[in-house]
Amino acid sequence: MRRLAIGSAALVILTAASLAQSEKGEQQGDQKGEQWITREVRQQLVMLPYYSVFDNLAYKVNGDTVTLMGEVVRPTLKDDAGRVVKRIEGVDKVINNIEVLPLSPNDDRIRRAVYRAIYSKPGLDQYAMRAVPTIHIIVKNGHVTLEGAVAREMDKQQAGMAANGVSGVFSVTNNLRVDTDNAK
Repeated sequence: MRRLAIGSAALVILTAASLAQSEKGEQQGDQKGEQWITREVRQQLVMLPYYSVFDNLAYKVNGDTVTLMGEVVRPTLKDDAGRVVKRIEGVDKVINNIEVLPLSPNDDRIRRAVYRAIYSKPGLDQYAMRAVPTIHIIVKNGHVTLEGAVAREMDKQQAGMAANGVSGVFSVTNNLRVDTDNAK
């Protein structure tokens, strides 16, 4: 009788350990799946044909749900972003919170002027050499927000000063990150 009790206790312990290991494996699998989805979302968004330096696309992955955020100039870009992310394997739900910026000839003029002011500066011109430059210029009703990444703190400050010097700009919010990987 005692052996049966010990054997039953051992079986319970092994079953509990097996369940714990299984849950741990599922969590690791979920994390790997989330990491894969994150990489795929980034890849799909940067490959959108009309994604430009005047758009800012951001996202958050939570399990099989992807939340899209940011600002775009073209309404079709918002729709395209939602569509390509929805097609990614493992994504069940897309929450599209991308804001479409208002149409404004004045904002268009400011976008072009800020682009020239930033990317014509020696040192900052290197960021324009990429397919999608890393300094994104968002203009809404004369207010400029700089998004993206630069390699040095000095580049961040230079970009902010250049944008601030453009005629017609009411304010500049400099959200640029200093990312040493951008030095390459």
